[in-house]
Amino acid sequence: MSVQRHYFPGNNTPLGFYSYYRYILSQKEANRIICLKGGPGTGKSTFMRRIGESFAARGESVDFLHCSADENSLDGIVVRERKLAVIDGTSPHITDPITPGAVDRIVDLAAYWNEESIAAAKEEIIALNEETSRWYRIAYNYLAAAKSVFRSLEEIYAQALSASEIYRTIADIVAREYGAYDISLAPGRVKKFFASAITASGAVNYLTSLAAEMEKVYMINVPTGYAANSLMSILAEGAIYRGFDIELFYCSMSPEEKVEHILIPELKTAFMTVNRYHDVEPWELVSAEGREQEIAFLDMNDYMDSMTLDSNRELLSALNDEYDILLNKAVRYLGKAKKTHLQVEEMYVPNMNFTQVSALAGELEEDLCRRCPRAIK
Repeated sequence: MSVQRHYFPGNNTPLGFYSYYRYILSQKEANRIICLKGGPGTGKSTFMRRIGESFAARGESVDFLHCSADENSLDGIVVRERKLAVIDGTSPHITDPITPGAVDRIVDLAAYWNEESIAAAKEEIIALNEETSRWYRIAYNYLAAAKSVFRSLEEIYAQALSASEIYRTIADIVAREYGAYDISLAPGRVKKFFASAITASGAVNYLTSLAAEMEKVYMINVPTGYAANSLMSILAEGAIYRGFDIELFYCSMSPEEKVEHILIPELKTAFMTVNRYHDVEPWELVSAEGREQEIAFLDMNDYMDSMTLDSNRELLSALNDEYDILLNKAVRYLGKAKKTHLQVEEMYVPNMNFTQVSALAGELEEDLCRRCPRAIK
């Protein structure tokens, strides 16, 4: 059964560009990792998309890893049953071989460009790259300012939360979902990514694609700014200690600490927080087999003291407005960065031999099929 999933391995955050690329495929689990090199406009995204869509057309499950600078571009693909990945190894997510030959291989699209023509545009390319970097710095400054507002929202919701009630609910969920499993001597492995990203188009998420393989989805409604760290940590650790591998998807505003979604593939169970920035309706969740999934609802507002919320209603409204303003300004400057980056790409495109690049993609696909046999489930 072919399942195509979509997510982001990196993100625009208050800390700048934040990468979880090291979790795409570990050296021990991978059969092959292709580190794709080449400048902007050299066809890396198209190259990866062609290979990914070809494997998907054969009925294989493929993860499409999207770029937070432009969600329509790819930063990588993973063909899961074959344990192979093709990833963009250029800035800002520079990736180089760790185990060359045995696992990793560099494919350099620079071999197919007209270097003399590109070099003739050196000054303009450098100027545009510097301008792009400046727009990104401004965007990240606005995200840092938005993070301060985010922290204020967190503080109010933390004050309003009834911890004892939510812990009882979490205990019930842990007993229901994990109770039949013993603590394992070998804890499960953890992977970390982003299900949503702050892009030049605004907030973009791929929750429906991530939920496709799940049979049960807990939809946890949270107000913007609420930090469900304790809840998600307990749910994650409960699975890890029982030996289940999990996938954690982090918040764009708190990429180091705030887990927004948990997937437990072996249990076909997901815990997903939803709010106005990454929303999904229950009827949008359909399993890969076309069946409706079992949906369990949990509303964090039910565990908050209404008097505390009412007394802070005006402040909450003002903070949410300010957060929206700052986030929209960040998006505006991400758009400017995207625009200047596209200008750089346009200077490379005419100087590429895409016929040769396309032929290379076909040759690489054949080589990967031979070297990375598909695992039989």
